[in-house]
Amino acid sequence: MGRAPRPRALIVFGTRPEAIKLAPVVRAASEVMDVRTCATAQHREMLDQVTRLFGIVTDHDLDLMRKGEDLTGITTAILGAVGPVIAREAPDVVVVQGDTTTTFAAALSAFYLGVPVAHVEAGLRTRDKAHPFPEEINRRLTTQLAEWHFAPTLLARDNLLAEGVGSDRIHVVGNTGIDALFDVVAKLDGGSVPAPLPAGVEDAFRSGQRVVLVTGHRRESFGLPFRRICEALRRIAERNEDVTVVYPIHLNPNVQQPVREILSSASRVILTEPLEYLPFVALMRSAELILTDSGGIQEEAPSLGKPVLVLREKTERPEGVLAGVSKLVGTDVDRIVEETETLLRDRAAYGAMAHRENPYGDGHAAPRIAGILARVLAS
Repeated sequence: MGRAPRPRALIVFGTRPEAIKLAPVVRAASEVMDVRTCATAQHREMLDQVTRLFGIVTDHDLDLMRKGEDLTGITTAILGAVGPVIAREAPDVVVVQGDTTTTFAAALSAFYLGVPVAHVEAGLRTRDKAHPFPEEINRRLTTQLAEWHFAPTLLARDNLLAEGVGSDRIHVVGNTGIDALFDVVAKLDGGSVPAPLPAGVEDAFRSGQRVVLVTGHRRESFGLPFRRICEALRRIAERNEDVTVVYPIHLNPNVQQPVREILSSASRVILTEPLEYLPFVALMRSAELILTDSGGIQEEAPSLGKPVLVLREKTERPEGVLAGVSKLVGTDVDRIVEETETLLRDRAAYGAMAHRENPYGDGHAAPRIAGILARVLAS
């Protein structure tokens, strides 16, 4: 008798965070399944650098993103393009990750074609449809479409159970973003790849400045909330002469405009273009602390021993807050300044956040996912 054919997985991603978190899954799944990949290129410029870093071969590059495209346009474009790829590949499972428009639209396309969906990083919730927007709804809708749910934490599992997902379809595996982070840290420690930082950032470190790293891009913060964040950053830099604020600015014009208007002339504030993932990890490791509205950084920073102040009113990652490695500070100017300066000046407060265990995973989530999928697809 011949050997049974290996199951086939189509792994779909569109943004840089998805590619980062699915890269370990592509690698692990390729050992036990036939894997094909599809990129919608929802974030073209930021996606390509990640696929190069992790050596992901993109079998289908749809290159769908157009300048100024709104959510409706992005969603319909993905639906129209991913469906034919799924039909052509005829996979046994479509794997999606997280909460992007690509995640939801690819899952819906697979559902229409009768192909089961595996959702990586399932079960995160704020229970507020507007925060984060539109990611909260993307996650909820993907849950309704998915057959297998890979929850990163016990809290995420409990969210799924409360929504009626069967316990036999939920697997708590950890977060694949930690797998990817540890892979990059190993590359940095091994010196196998350079991680050049912008000249001004290197100069700040050489002169003994403490670096506060900032990222921000959430749609719900567009407008006044972003202006308040920028005002807080300007004030932090002005009031703390040994501190340099480094802000790699997201490419979205709704972020670029207020950041450059308010911070371009501020002392000890360095604005850069988005950094590739490898130098960004190097910068996270060297920074004093991190201010962000990113979901992934809330998971990564604790593994690097860095306190995180979350520039949001709500987070779908409460595990970090409960563990004491992150704190919600919102977008109020005074609150951001106060919490940042507490960590800069109070070493006990800093140590209490920096030296706790990361609740998001051990770096082995992807092999667990691959093993489970290979088993259930073979049964």
